[in-house]
Amino acid sequence: MLKGLTTAALAAAMLAGGAFSAFAAGHAEFNLRATANSNENDEDYDGLVVFKNHVEQASNGKIAVELFIGTQLCSNGAECLQGIADGNIDIYISTSGGASGIFPFVQVLDLPYLMADDRVAEAALANGTEFTNKMKEMTLDVSGGAIRLMTIGNTGGWRNFANTKRRVASPADMEGLKIRTVVADLPQELVKALGASPTPIPWPELFTSFQTGVVEGSKNGITDIMGMKFPDAGLQYVTLDGHAYMGALWFMNNESFSSMPPELQRVVVDGFYALQQATFASPKRKSIQAYQDFQAGGGDLYVPTPDEKAAFKDAASPVYDWFKSNIDGGEEIFNALNSAVAEAEAAIDAQRSADLN
Repeated sequence: MLKGLTTAALAAAMLAGGAFSAFAAGHAEFNLRATANSNENDEDYDGLVVFKNHVEQASNGKIAVELFIGTQLCSNGAECLQGIADGNIDIYISTSGGASGIFPFVQVLDLPYLMADDRVAEAALANGTEFTNKMKEMTLDVSGGAIRLMTIGNTGGWRNFANTKRRVASPADMEGLKIRTVVADLPQELVKALGASPTPIPWPELFTSFQTGVVEGSKNGITDIMGMKFPDAGLQYVTLDGHAYMGALWFMNNESFSSMPPELQRVVVDGFYALQQATFASPKRKSIQAYQDFQAGGGDLYVPTPDEKAAFKDAASPVYDWFKSNIDGGEEIFNALNSAVAEAEAAIDAQRSADLN
């Protein structure tokens, strides 16, 4: 699946992709082409700007990073990951849904209600945990050594259920709603477990689908909801159930990374750390105004009680068994994430106790 993609279109897009940086114009020893299928208002772009700045400065111009924001180099997860594997693209950011066709195990990030908050998620997804080490190992293995997972950041905060029909305070309120999902299996299984009807719709068609009633809800972060102006299409109810942290998977061509001398590999690794921290922070700031704008426009923002959130988790629990039974390596990666979360929670509790004393 990752072999033999025709590269002419990608090469043409690269030539049209914009001006090279000063270093890339002939002074750099390594030129990295990085792409994100988003826009310049997105946290993916924020992360890439931080990465580019760190890598070019810390390498003293030996590495140049070209940014291609949008669909200049590739238009979807499968195509972009093919470009990474072929070496036509060096760096690409994907959601778990976008990468699941090639790396099904990454859907573990979509399993609901496993991480309680930002602090737990950021600790569990930090490089060096049992979970991230296992994800990197599996990515290299499945791709035949072609693709490295460099880090896991965030792209939009937390997934919450939103709809055009009514306030959702319990799983019973989900009954019969047509909820937009990606094509990946796990999000569809989750929606079904909660009594709603999963309806795969391409992202660019979602606004019109809300207007026409093809779908009545989605599972997105507030910055995506407001950035795409979904309230104008009738999306007026958001339930802050925080069922999944919107993990951003940052992939790199393994040969591009391995061809660098150790001192430049370190620069790249440190650059991805800086990128990760930027994407962890960006949605926190952007969501403040997004929530205010949503409510100012008449939107209904509901925070479930602890008991209500527990009811959602109980209703969604069959998805865990489905994942472990149907995804190659599912139980292994599920256990690794749970272990990382438990360690994160214990460390955070200890830190909090120390801070309170």
